[in-house]
Formats: sequence, C-alpha cells, structure tokens
Amino acid sequence: MYWIISLTVVTYVSAFIINRHREYGFSALVAFYTIYLAASQIVASRLIEFDLGFYTFFAPAAVFLYPFLSQAIDMINEVYGEKKAHVAIIIAFLTQILLVTFILMTNSLSPAPFFEYEDAWQGIFSQSIRITIASWLSFLLFQNLDAYVFAWMKRNYPKQVFLRSASSDLLSLTLDSLIFVVLAFYGVAPLVPLIIGQIIAKNFIGLLDTPWFVWYKKYLEKKS
Repeated sequence: MYWIISLTVVTYVSAFIINRHREYGFSALVAFYTIYLAASQIVASRLIEFDLGFYTFFAPAAVFLYPFLSQAIDMINEVYGEKKAHVAIIIAFLTQILLVTFILMTNSLSPAPFFEYEDAWQGIFSQSIRITIASWLSFLLFQNLDAYVFAWMKRNYPKQVFLRSASSDLLSLTLDSLIFVVLAFYGVAPLVPLIIGQIIAKNFIGLLDTPWFVWYKKYLEKKS
C-alpha cells in the first residue's frame, strides 16, 4: 500500500510540474531521484524475506527502492533527454558522497552517556568501505546503462513506451545485482543465493512499476 501510494503521488506530481512549469521539472525529478538513492542506502542494511509460497529468498529492503531509481531516470530521459539523465546521475552520486561523509562525521563524535541506542546506530550506519564502494560502482554503472539503453530504445522504437522502460530496467537492475553482490560479498557470503534473490526481487518490482511510467507518458501527451 505504501509503495503504491508513494509511486502514484510522485508520478502525478512530477508530470504536473513538468506540464505547468517545465523549467522546474528537471529539478523536481532530480530531487525525487536523490531521495530514492539516499533512502535506498539507508534501508539496504535491513534484510527482508520474500516468501513466494514455493520458494523463499532474502534480499536487502532497498530492492523496493532500486526500481524507483530506474523509473525516475527514465522519467528524466523521456522529457529532457539522455544528456540530462547522465547529469542527474552525477548529481545524485555526489550527494551520496556527502551523505556518507556526514554519517562518518557524526559517527566520530562521542555519544551522550544517556543515549541508549549507540550500538544499534553504529551497527546500521557503519557500513564497511567495501560495501560502500560496491554500492557506488554498481550505481554508476547500472544507472548510466539504463539511461543509454532507454535513449537507444526511444530512438529506435519511439512508440513502444512500455518496452523501452521495462527493457532498460531489466538489463540495468540485473547488472546492478551481479556487480554489487560480487564486489561486496565475494569470499564473505554465498554469492548465488544473494544474486538470485536480488535479481528476482528487483526485476519483479521494476516490472510492476512500469505501468506508472506509461501513465506518466500518457499524462504528459494528454496535457500537451
């Protein structure tokens, strides 16, 4: 329910801003995009269970947010073009460097003697350098790939809105799962179950949110 409501609100607000104030649309989409990325970095530390009835797998809670990233970059690409999409990726990436820097800065400070949650705080926000670098590298690769594939599909199949969104998300989210898990957990945890879990979860959710992108496109065309 939270997922449906938030995606619906952001999709409508983004399309509304672009139609009424196109000069502010790019800034609004980048803001949403950056929030998605920051939130995914935070909630990634919580592992959740996916029970399909016939198969159960585990994945970081951030799998619910990664498809939002792909949709947001597709929304930027659709209206403002591939070049602006790459600019948005760089902006979002720089904000993540700041986010990690601020967390490290606050973690270096001494906690108040009556603060009871210091161990929990440090456990959640003290990510290893290896995981952080893996996350950054996979983000840069899979998001730039998403932007390139989407733009290529748009040029070659301009009327296939669902196809270009779904195919770019499928390829980029799969690549992200492979790169991140291998870089972050090689030699530490079993790779195959983690890779399978992330690929299934991310692509399933990514496919589910594609109709919202189609609605976004039709809304823009209708208002135009």
